Amino acid sequence: MLPQDPHILLSYVNTKLRDEYSSLDALCDGLDTDKAELVNRLSGVGYAYDPDTNQFKPV
Repeated sequence: MLPQDPHILLSYVNTKLRDEYSSLDALCDGLDTDKAELVNRLSGVGYAYDPDTNQFKPV
């Protein structure tokens, strides 16, 4: 289960992307998470996924 707080979620997801997953698609598949929902939750606090760095960054 993913953290509910969006800022803790951001930290959790970026750590997973750095340490365990090569892409956002791989992370969502591995954690059985809806990609659109995850992107939407993090965009709500001003972050977007950057595939070049494989992390969510401020918009």
